[in-house]
Amino acid sequence: MIISASRRTDIPAFFGDWFMNRLAGKKVLARNPMNPNSITEIPLEPDLIECIVFWSKNPEKFFKHLPIIDKLGYRYYFQFTLNAYDSTIEKNIDKRNILGNFIELSEYLGKEKIIWRYDPILVNDKFTIKYHIENFESLCKKLYRHTEKCVISFIDTYSFLNENFRQNNIHELPNDEMDNLADKFATISKKYNLQLSACCEKINLDKYGISHNKCIDDDLIERLFNVNVKSKKDPSQRKECGCCVSRDIGAYNTCLHDCIYCYAKRGIELLHHDPHSPLLCDIVNGTEKINQLELNPVEKIRHEVYPVRT
Repeated sequence: MIISASRRTDIPAFFGDWFMNRLAGKKVLARNPMNPNSITEIPLEPDLIECIVFWSKNPEKFFKHLPIIDKLGYRYYFQFTLNAYDSTIEKNIDKRNILGNFIELSEYLGKEKIIWRYDPILVNDKFTIKYHIENFESLCKKLYRHTEKCVISFIDTYSFLNENFRQNNIHELPNDEMDNLADKFATISKKYNLQLSACCEKINLDKYGISHNKCIDDDLIERLFNVNVKSKKDPSQRKECGCCVSRDIGAYNTCLHDCIYCYAKRGIELLHHDPHSPLLCDIVNGTEKINQLELNPVEKIRHEVYPVRT
């Protein structure tokens, strides 16, 4: 089983104590965002988990927990977002130390276990194509010794974000502009020996050497940790998503970064946060059905035939 922590919120930035309490309790509850009356109890014993994938824009406050997670025997890697924007776009991210935090995390984990995300790419009067090209190269120059891979994606519009985009003159890029930017980014990444992949893009960028990404990446997990984790594509994700099956333990509408492009926050804040609650920023009210997680057939075969190796 692979744990995603989390596509829905920034657990390392805001909910580290809650996460550590869940590891101590060996289980976590996750509410189904499409069916709030359905809750799944997910076991967190180390021998059931091939890998935890952390997603964060600034995990500095989480660093203190990493030696404990290591001692408990969990395997993990990070998706670390570091991009072009100021507080007009990412309202509550303090970027004064974020580059140093990326480097510190890389030095602790090893550069192969920290994936740099330059996403989403949006364009307006300030953040132009020219700006992105210059900023991307500047960051490559600073980060290429501290990661092996960069993941990009282009901004997607959702109806509930229309007003944010209108106020900031943000629009989706036409295909010719995506092509132009992808071409420039590919040239720059090759210069710094960085693998470049694209996340959930319909446009084919293979001609630039930009592969379709798997953020939850069974091949990477096998390479990093020597575990047998071959898995099918996650059917709950978009068609263009290459991720394999994982269990996400986060909750929508809980991230405090308040980025204006965020698809995971729709103006409703679930902030009755109790670090001892089995649910993130939530409580069990007694009317829900709590389901015990059953490993899917692929996971069952993995654990029966290929037990986790350390």
